[in-house]
Amino acid sequence: MSGKTDAPAGPVGRFVNGFEETAIAVILGLMTLITFINVPIRYLFNGVILPRVEFLWAVEMTGYLFAWLVIFGISYCVKVSANLGVDALIMVLPLPVRRALAAIAVAVCVAYSLLLLKGSWDYWAPFANLPPTTGRWLPTGFVPQFLPQGWYEVNDIPMPAVLEFLSGWFNDGDEYEKIPRVLPYLILPVGFVLLTFRFVQAGVRLARGEIENVIASHEAEELVEEAAGRADREG
Repeated sequence: MSGKTDAPAGPVGRFVNGFEETAIAVILGLMTLITFINVPIRYLFNGVILPRVEFLWAVEMTGYLFAWLVIFGISYCVKVSANLGVDALIMVLPLPVRRALAAIAVAVCVAYSLLLLKGSWDYWAPFANLPPTTGRWLPTGFVPQFLPQGWYEVNDIPMPAVLEFLSGWFNDGDEYEKIPRVLPYLILPVGFVLLTFRFVQAGVRLARGEIENVIASHEAEELVEEAAGRADREG
């Protein structure tokens, strides 16, 4: 069977699928818009047509958006089986053996994503004034005493007025000049929750016999076959 993903089944799958695709589209649009606006402002308008305009936060904002795009893209690639792999040896084995090896691979990936999720939570949580977890590999509880870091700000991105309510949540009511780091770093736990969900989803599909692997090593062959079929139909 092909590793391509059918339409998401169930309300949770549809919600996650729509959330990922919408987020990726919005991030790409924002990156393009900010970069497009920043170029003429920096090189044409400053001191020539308009007074000098400070747009220094554009570079930092684009960097954070790119990080969000990459982390969202990881889980989305798992969803569409676009993560590359080499299965020249696996494909010569009987189907039950291939599925068993794929199940082992999925289990390893789930374990790895859970480790990333724990690490991402432990890094992000203090910026949200939340406790990180205890335990080296698996969370065994929460740290009873930790240093809240909700007052930390980014370097350049100004704080919009619409988000000023966050100062009451994370900064004891003191207004932020720049956006708090809790916002851009939020992608870490969210992204790895999505990644874990996608690997578990792949394991379920594997158990149901809907897929044989979770890689896209035959993607080029499928594209060639699709193009050949289209040519035959048009001919």
